[in-house]
Amino acid sequence: MIGKVAAGSAATATLYPFGEAAASVLPAGGLKGNIRHSVSQWCYGDIPLDDFARACKEMGLESIELLTEKDWATVKSHGLTCAVGYATDWGIPKGFNKLENHEKLIADFEAMIPKAAAAGIPNLICFSGNREGQNDQAGMINCAKGLRKLMPTAEKHGVTLIMELLNSYGHKDYMCDKTTWGAALCEMVGSERFKLLYDIYHMQIMEGNVIDTIRKNKSYIGHIHTGGVPGRHELDETQELYYPAIMKAIVETGYKGFVGQEFVPTGTDKLASLKKCILICDV
Repeated sequence: MIGKVAAGSAATATLYPFGEAAASVLPAGGLKGNIRHSVSQWCYGDIPLDDFARACKEMGLESIELLTEKDWATVKSHGLTCAVGYATDWGIPKGFNKLENHEKLIADFEAMIPKAAAAGIPNLICFSGNREGQNDQAGMINCAKGLRKLMPTAEKHGVTLIMELLNSYGHKDYMCDKTTWGAALCEMVGSERFKLLYDIYHMQIMEGNVIDTIRKNKSYIGHIHTGGVPGRHELDETQELYYPAIMKAIVETGYKGFVGQEFVPTGTDKLASLKKCILICDV
C-alpha cells in the first residue's frame, strides 16, 4: 500500500511538476514565450493594483485584464498592458440580444473604442445578455444588428470586441453559452474585429471536449480564460482538466492572443497560486 501511495504521488508530481515550493521561483530562463500570459484582476481584488502589477511583472506576465479605463495607465506604468478592457458599466445580463439595449451599448462602445486604441488595449469585452424568454435565433440576430454598427469603428481603430462564452447555470439564463452559437454569431457579424472569449472553465461545464472545440473554432477565438473545474479554482491536480495538454493544443493552432488566468485562489498566498498556475500553463 505504501508503495502504491508513493507511486501515485510520483505520478502526480510528473503531471503537475510545479508544487507550492517550486511556485516561488521562475525557471532560470524565464517563461517560454509560447503563451502570452494575462490575469483577471477581479480574482485578486484585495491586492492594491500597483502591488499586483509589480508582482505580475516579476512573474513574467504581459497583462492584467478586465480593467476600466481609469486603471489602464497604472498597469502601463509597470510595463504591462490590459488585454481586455471594459467599455460600459452594464454587466452580463443586459447585452446586445435586446434591441432596447442597443442605444446605450453602441454609444458606450463608440466612445471607448478610440480610447482603447490610444491606450494600446487590444480587446473590449461584450456580452450577449440573458434570454429572459427570448429565442436564441432572435437573440443572435439582434446581437448581430448591434455589433455590425460598431464594426466600422472597431476596424478603423484596430480594436476587437470579444463576446464571452459563459455557462448558463452559474450565470443563469445567459444566451451565449455554447461555442456553436458564438461561432454562428461571428459568421453573421462578418468582421475580424468581432471574436469570442473562450472561457475554458465555462465551456467545460456546458459542453466539454475543450481541445477539439478550440481546434475547430480557432478562427473565432480572440481571447482565452482559464479556471479549474469544479469550483473555478487552481489548475492543478485538484480538478478534472489537464491544462498542459490544453495549452499545448492552443499553441499548435497558431493562436497569438492572450491566455488570461481567471481562477479564484483557495490558499492564503494568492500570488503563489497564480505563479504556480502560470508555470503549469507555460508549455
